[in-house]
Amino acid sequence: MRDRFSGPMVTVATAAAVSAAILAPITRISAQAPPPYPPPQAGEGRVGEPLKTPWGEPDLQGIWTDEFDTPLQRPAKYANQEFFTEAQREELDKQRGALFGSDPRQERGSAVDVGGAYNTAFLTIKHTGKRTSMVVDPADGRIPLQTSEAQQTAAADREFRLALLQSTEACKNQEPACAGGKYDPTPSPRFAEPPPRYHTGNFVRLNRSDGPEDDGLADRCLHNGLPEFGSLFGGSFRRIVQTPGGISMFYDMNQGQGWQRNIVLNGSPHLPASIRQWFGDSRGHWEGNTLVVDVTNFSPKTDFQGSRENLHLVERWTRTGPKTLAYEVTIEDPTAWTKAWTVKQEFTRQSDEQNRIYCEPRCIEGNYGLPGLLHGRRVEELAFAEGRGPDPATKDYVGSLVSTAPAPAAQDPFQ
Repeated sequence: MRDRFSGPMVTVATAAAVSAAILAPITRISAQAPPPYPPPQAGEGRVGEPLKTPWGEPDLQGIWTDEFDTPLQRPAKYANQEFFTEAQREELDKQRGALFGSDPRQERGSAVDVGGAYNTAFLTIKHTGKRTSMVVDPADGRIPLQTSEAQQTAAADREFRLALLQSTEACKNQEPACAGGKYDPTPSPRFAEPPPRYHTGNFVRLNRSDGPEDDGLADRCLHNGLPEFGSLFGGSFRRIVQTPGGISMFYDMNQGQGWQRNIVLNGSPHLPASIRQWFGDSRGHWEGNTLVVDVTNFSPKTDFQGSRENLHLVERWTRTGPKTLAYEVTIEDPTAWTKAWTVKQEFTRQSDEQNRIYCEPRCIEGNYGLPGLLHGRRVEELAFAEGRGPDPATKDYVGSLVSTAPAPAAQDPFQ
C-alpha cells in the first residue's frame, strides 16, 4: 500500500537565487527522532551544536518541504485529539493511496472533462502526518470565529457572486454552486457593477469575463501569498538563501506559481503604512537560534481566509537538525478573527545534489488562457447583440464544473 506514495509524486521544489523552483523527488523520513548533528565543518560549532553560517548566524539554508499531509483545521471527527494514532495514520494512508490513479472527471468529451482536465496524476498525495491539524492554538485545532465585520464582508461578496449566477442553469437546477441563491430568468443588473471589493478568490470565479480580475487568482498565475501552507497541486517548497543582513526565500507551489520574499535583518523599521505589498513587508531578527520575522503592510488586494491589509504575521523558523526545520506562525487580524491563532509545520531538507538540474515550471494560463476567455465572451456578446445567440448573462461559466465534478479534495478521507 505504501508503494503508492512514491517520492517523485511531489516534483516541484524552490530553486536557485534567481529562480523560484527546482524539479526534484522528495526523500522519505522515518518517524524516529532526527540523528545528531554531523561532525563540525568549517564555520560550525562542536558536535551537537546548531549549524552556523560563515558569519556566525544559525544556518537555515537549503530546499525545504513538508513531506507529510496534515489538515489545516482539525476535522470534527477528531475533535479532542491532537495527534493521530499509528492505526489511524495507516488507515488514512490506505484511503489516500486508493485515490492515486483515480480520475474524477466525467464523461469523455463533456464540458466537465474538457474544463476540469485534472486527474490525480497532477496531485500531491503524501503520507498522513502525526498532527490532526496544523492549527495548534486554539487548542481545538480550529481557526477562530470571524468577526461580525468579516462575516458581513464575506456575505456581501457571496451575494454579488450569486447575483451573477441567478439567471443560469446552476440556480434553476439548485446546484451546489448556487447554494443560498435563487433563480430569476432575468439577468441581474449587477453585471455592470464592480465587485464589493477586489475579487481575489483563488478558485472562485465570477460569472462574467469583463476583465482578468473576474477570474480566480490561479487563472491569472497569481497566488494568495503569505502565510503559505501547501497546495493540492504540486506541493509546496521553499529555498532559503542567507547573506549577512538579509535572507531570501524562494517559494514554489501549484503549477509554476512561485514567488520570492526578502527578509530584512538590519534592524530598520517597517515600510511606511502607505506602502502595501502583495507579500507584505518582512523584518526579521534572531532570538537565539530562531529567526523571528514580523510581517505587515499587506495589500488590500491580497486575501488570506478573509484577512487583507490588516493581516499581521509573526513567524519563527528554527533549525532542529541537519535535515529538519520547525516553522511556527501566529496570525492575527482584529478585523477578521475574534482572536489570534497559531500554526506549526515541520519541514524536511531536500537533496541539493538531486536538485542541481533545474527545470523551471511556468504557469501559462495568464498568458494564453485568459485572453481566450475574454475574447470568447466578447464574441458571444456580439452574437447576442446581432440576434444570433443567447444572452451570455444567462450562461453558467462557473457552476457547471463546480456542481457536477467534485474536486479531488472533496474525496479527502480527513473529512
